[in-house]
Amino acid sequence: MDNDAYTAPRPVAFDPATRDLGVLVGFDGSKQSFLALHYGALAAQRSGRVLTVVSAFSVPARIYTTLAAVPEKSEAEAAVAAAKKVLLEAREYLQHYPGKVIYRTERGDAAGVLVDLSTVAELAVVGARGRGGFLGRVLGSVSTALPAHAHCPTVVVTRQYEVNESEGAERFTAGRDRRPVVVGIDLSAPSRVAVLQAAQSALNRGVTLHMLLALPSLEGWLDWYPELDSTDEGVTDRRKTQLEKSLEEEIRWVKTHFPALDVTAAVKPGDPVALLAKRTREAQLTVVGTRGRGGFTGALMGSVSRGVLLRAAGPVMVVPDLQDKRLQDQPATSR
Repeated sequence: MDNDAYTAPRPVAFDPATRDLGVLVGFDGSKQSFLALHYGALAAQRSGRVLTVVSAFSVPARIYTTLAAVPEKSEAEAAVAAAKKVLLEAREYLQHYPGKVIYRTERGDAAGVLVDLSTVAELAVVGARGRGGFLGRVLGSVSTALPAHAHCPTVVVTRQYEVNESEGAERFTAGRDRRPVVVGIDLSAPSRVAVLQAAQSALNRGVTLHMLLALPSLEGWLDWYPELDSTDEGVTDRRKTQLEKSLEEEIRWVKTHFPALDVTAAVKPGDPVALLAKRTREAQLTVVGTRGRGGFTGALMGSVSRGVLLRAAGPVMVVPDLQDKRLQDQPATSR
């Protein structure tokens, strides 16, 4: 077997200044897409970037047996008209939004359209479910899910997201939310990229960044490592102490790049998916990387990020492995 078949993909080049579409929102007119639209509008305001709203359409192949069966209006024209009608709903919703908005209709598979546009976006935002266009495929297989293939961070907005119901421009005024931004870290370089994105999000919100490192249980591993003493209850405690010292270095590193940011960190024994999914109920944003140290390196989105998305009770940002110069001075610590 070719040993290169499962090599990790190269980090994605990412310069926010060149991402002209700013905050990219996939919109299909569903309730979930309105939640994503509101979230994206606030995100664009916080970052001072343009908001881009996109509706995709596809034209199915048709075979007409007679000339009389051919519709007066082509399938393509009907699909474009339907997509534009959907965008009118977004325009109406954003009529009092104070920032710049770009509206686009794009032909093609909805997930594929967003992936393509993510190359020139700073952030992509979608709802957890929708009408089967953008949103219905977000939590699909690794080969089709947007968070797995996007060239920028992706936020998946769950139905629990609370929208400001005020009228006019006040609808797009962020409330006083003091909940932290939580990010999962495993001391790998890709997870530190997620930390940097989470730090910027926390700074934009004026809240604390909390780094969470999960320490999996030894249960289930002893059959594979019989040399480990299952009766030594101090193994986990000792490892937890070691990792807590490593996190102190991580905090110092983050503070060198975000000196005004309040940063905390903790090591929690337990399953990473369960711990992070629980935090989605308590944090205003939970951030994970597309992949970390677990699993084979060819996987585009790891089991942790998939698991958190499926169990989330709040917005989750999935961050791909991006090129970031700030990694040049990252701590030398590793698990």
